[in-house]
This record gives sequence, structure tokens and C-alpha cells, in this order.
Amino acid sequence: MTDALPPGELRALWDFDDPVGSEAVLRAAADGSSTAPGRQAELLTQVARSMGLQERFDEAHRMLDALDPTTPAVAVRVLLERGRLYRTAGDLPAAVSSFEAAAAAAQRAGLPVLEADALHMLALADEDRAPVWTSQALGLVHGSSDPEVQRWAVALENNHAWFLMERGRALDALTHFRAAHDAAVAVGSPDQERIARWAVARCLRELGRVTEALEIQRGLVDEGHETPYVTEEIATLENLIGRAD
Repeated sequence: MTDALPPGELRALWDFDDPVGSEAVLRAAADGSSTAPGRQAELLTQVARSMGLQERFDEAHRMLDALDPTTPAVAVRVLLERGRLYRTAGDLPAAVSSFEAAAAAAQRAGLPVLEADALHMLALADEDRAPVWTSQALGLVHGSSDPEVQRWAVALENNHAWFLMERGRALDALTHFRAAHDAAVAVGSPDQERIARWAVARCLRELGRVTEALEIQRGLVDEGHETPYVTEEIATLENLIGRAD
């Protein structure tokens, strides 16, 4: 069984830096799907997600409440998006409960892309068990031949790397940042590859490997990717080198 809504098509409708604009795009797509109720309902779960990013939680919950889960994919997406709403609003126990239900429902329905999404959200919402959820998700990812499932390795490895960094385990984190970069090269997007490279360099700075880190950040600039994050890191690294001289 597969998703009614192809993940690549959904990605093309989203701009997570612009939830207001994404809401309009997703609503228009849903309006154009009136002859396919399951597809329309899946798109409306994403409208609810865009509302959550705007902190319009009550509206978003009402939209999810109104949806008829006529397909397994709709049922899973309703649970996923409700969990994201709870997490954004700060209700972590409710978020974890929703994500656990979403992961179980996706597994039963044979929807590994959505199962990986739910497990990745569990790792974010349930910090005490984050390594367990991440390990379970990566087992799913590495056991799949579907590129859309494999893509989840980028986010999973990256998120786990930051989890380790925040706990003072930079050397362990570097392994996962590099795994995230490898996954981005293999099955991710160019933007994911560049972000992953930046993260590797940021971790190298944490380990005191400043020259290596600076080389990577300058390489991003040379390729035309002089974002504020890159510029800020270069300034920090050059300052560290200057103080050492």
C-alpha cells in the first residue's frame, strides 16, 4: 500500500519559511482535488499544519476534526499533524501519544514514509527516549529500497547529531553529521547537502578543528552560498584563528 499523495509532490507545495503562503498554495491544491476525497483530505491535513506554524492551533484542530479518514494515509496524517500541533503548542505528552499512534497506524497500513515521519517526530518530542526512536527509524530507513523512505536518513542523522552536540558529545555527533551529509548526497536535495556540510563544519569548530571548519565554510561561499549562517560562522572561525596567532 502506498501514499495517495506522493511525497515529492507534497514537498513542491511547501515553503516552511512561509507558512502563510504555503497555506494558500495547499488550499488551492485541495480545492482542485474535490473529485478525489482522500487526496483532498490529505492536503487539508497540510493546511492544518501550516496553521499550526502560524500558531492558529484551535483552527487547525477543528480542521483535523472535520476530516473523514477515508483512507489509511488520511488517518495517519491526521494523527501526525495533530501531534505536531500539540508539540508546537508545548503539550509534549499529547504530542508523543499522537505520534505513537501515527507510527503504529502507518506500520499497520504499510506506509513507511509516514512511519518514518512519525518516528522522527517522536525523537523530537520524547527526548528521554530520542535515541531509541531514532534507532528504530533508521532501522526502517536502512531496510528500505524506497528513495522516499531513505530520504529520512538526512533529518534523522542530523537531528540525532544535534541531540549529541547539545549534550557535549561533539565527537559522536560528528559521525552522525557526516552520515547526514552522505545521505543528503545520495538521496537528498542540494539544499540538504549544503546544510549538512555546514553542520559538519560547525561540529568541527566545536572540536577545535577550526582550520578544517573554515575551509568548508569558505567552500560554501565559493559556490555562491553565502548565507547569514555561513557568514556568521566564517567570522567566528576567523576570530578564533586570529586569537590563536
